[in-house]
Amino acid sequence: MLTVAHLTRAELGAHLAGDGIVLQTGGFRFHLQSTVAAVADGIALMYRDYPVHPSEAFAHFHLTLHPPASLRRWYRPQVHMLFDGETVFQPLPLAHAFPMLEWGMNWCVANRAHRYLMIHAAVLERDGRAVILPAPPGSGKSTLCAALAYRGWRLLSDELTLIRPEDGMIEPVPRPVSLKNASIDVMRRYLVGSDQAVFTTPVDTTVKGMVAHLRAPGDAVARSGACARPAWIVFPRYQAGAPSTLAALPSAHTHMDLAKNAFNYSLLGARGFDMLADMVGNVRGFRYTYSALDEAMDVFDQLAAQP
Repeated sequence: MLTVAHLTRAELGAHLAGDGIVLQTGGFRFHLQSTVAAVADGIALMYRDYPVHPSEAFAHFHLTLHPPASLRRWYRPQVHMLFDGETVFQPLPLAHAFPMLEWGMNWCVANRAHRYLMIHAAVLERDGRAVILPAPPGSGKSTLCAALAYRGWRLLSDELTLIRPEDGMIEPVPRPVSLKNASIDVMRRYLVGSDQAVFTTPVDTTVKGMVAHLRAPGDAVARSGACARPAWIVFPRYQAGAPSTLAALPSAHTHMDLAKNAFNYSLLGARGFDMLADMVGNVRGFRYTYSALDEAMDVFDQLAAQP
């Protein structure tokens, strides 16, 4: 199977600037076109292990990123993103082009993939069982997810937990992990020595502050067709200096807190309620406060060791 790594940087850039490529991430295909060098650089660095198809292949979503055809091309240059040929986002500074692509890909799935019950949560797997990490921005969710992904857990997603209606299994969509602000240096230090841990150059002054992306481990990409069964729902919260504390949650609290983090719970109506209730009835729910990643890894190892 052809992957991004089979293309030279020049070939990738030429394809993107021409008819585009169809990039596959899990069960989704994105037709991507761009003349912006930073987009091609980011795809080459972050998506080297991902399947790539010819531009005429079927794609679920079509995204185009390009500079404006105006003086803004030269003065405070910007980048525009089109979804199916239509503008759905405000233009951003040109330096934000690759983060904009990542946000756009998340937006496509979150706003169109309503076959699934979609939770705004990181999700990882070990031995066929998945831990779901729902949390608002600033909770340390992505930092914890990145650490687990490089410490024995398979990354299924950093942002989107997709639950299939037919069997309650979680479908993987592994993509780069988005790190923000202080967590970028935290993860650089934590993963020092790992030859798989590749980061993009941080981009400052985005709507989320400073942003960098961490490449998904190769095994997560290679096994993106292997689903996992939910086993734990853990609501994490980073608190500087706090001891590592794992507290069990009643099922009713788990259900309601998880519903608050669902993209389409209300849209699915009774079916969404039943799917969430079925899942919560078969998992264990926790709140988890942490400050040290090594202690967090021990806690999650203990969870995985439970029958």
